[in-house]
Amino acid sequence: MLEGLFDIKNDKRLSMYLYRMGFGMWLMYLILGAPALRSYLQYRTDCGVLCFVLMIVAFSASMVYDYFHQRDAYEQKKKWLFISYILLAGIIYFFVFEGKQNISDLKWLVRFI
Repeated sequence: MLEGLFDIKNDKRLSMYLYRMGFGMWLMYLILGAPALRSYLQYRTDCGVLCFVLMIVAFSASMVYDYFHQRDAYEQKKKWLFISYILLAGIIYFFVFEGKQNISDLKWLVRFI
């Protein structure tokens, strides 16, 4: 039903919309740090993480377009996409396990390797 709405293989609109929403969340992150909006300060971290997630999803969507139409740009951006996914995983891990005692329990990783 919605397959013709965003054809990310041949159309960059979805990635541009996601970039704009990510930029809007970044602006909200900055605005929520103002002293006048102290009552909404608890939402500042959520806006920051959502900004980062939207930017990475937009980057991923633009990579699909680049894969089919600009192969050189795709090869250059591929390593940055991997780095951004690792950074996003680290940020989410930090916010989920903030203040927990078993944050350094990585025995499962040692057993996996």
